[in-house]
Amino acid sequence: MNYRHAFHAGNHADVLKHLVLVNLLEAMARKDSPYFVLDTHAGRGHYLLASPESRKTSEAAEGVLKLFGQPPLHESIERYLRAVQSHNPVGALVAYPGSPLLVAQHLREQDRLAACELQPEETQALRELFARDARVAVHGRDGYSAIKALLPPRIGDTKFGRGLVLIDPPYEAQDAEYPQIITAVREGLTRWPNATWAVWYPIKQRRTLLPFFRKAAALPARSIWLAELQVRPDDSPLRLAGSGMLMINAPWQLEQAIAPALPVLQRLLGETGATTRLEWLKQPD
Repeated sequence: MNYRHAFHAGNHADVLKHLVLVNLLEAMARKDSPYFVLDTHAGRGHYLLASPESRKTSEAAEGVLKLFGQPPLHESIERYLRAVQSHNPVGALVAYPGSPLLVAQHLREQDRLAACELQPEETQALRELFARDARVAVHGRDGYSAIKALLPPRIGDTKFGRGLVLIDPPYEAQDAEYPQIITAVREGLTRWPNATWAVWYPIKQRRTLLPFFRKAAALPARSIWLAELQVRPDDSPLRLAGSGMLMINAPWQLEQAIAPALPVLQRLLGETGATTRLEWLKQPD
């Protein structure tokens, strides 16, 4: 595995993914009962935007940096920007928080995070980041195997009836990744049926995703919808046109918080031919 997220931190895909994640976490915190988060592909958790990797691609300049300095935007976007800003000096953006850091930021005393990462260097950085946070456990292991090993979650005497599984793989071998995701989510739903599942996926040519969507729609879940941001037309398989979030058993009305943000992101981050989509694959009864 050669993927390093440092080259892509803060890009348009991170904006969509983390905007959905932050609003999801805030929705989960509205209930007093504890929740558990499993992040299957956590990365190192914190990225400097002046690093050689980030400067080589300048992807943050076409992503999160375009949102800062704008007049007040939709509240769901402002929640995301506040979460990112809290890890930076006031009025500046020098670092970008990855998903485990954003999750930890929202955890209450009773909540827990298990962050999985296979690459040893990234795992070590993650352990150092959370060395003093007893709410976070870092696992140097395959995230898909963790679904079997850690679900349903129980820590001490606490059984977690609700929570989130975030699946955000590098998609280095896409033909193998999508079936693996479907298998993992199906297995996980049998173990922890009340959990919310959030799956990030890249868009290069959207028509190639249709088999994945058909199989996702057949999963034994209460509700399934997807939110997409394409910053350019998907007419080249060599460029990342956009990305999406597949949401399974999402909190009630979360889609209503996300939908108004999508055209704003399209306007601010998109090129000519940019599009957005929020589509139900399975609506709740």
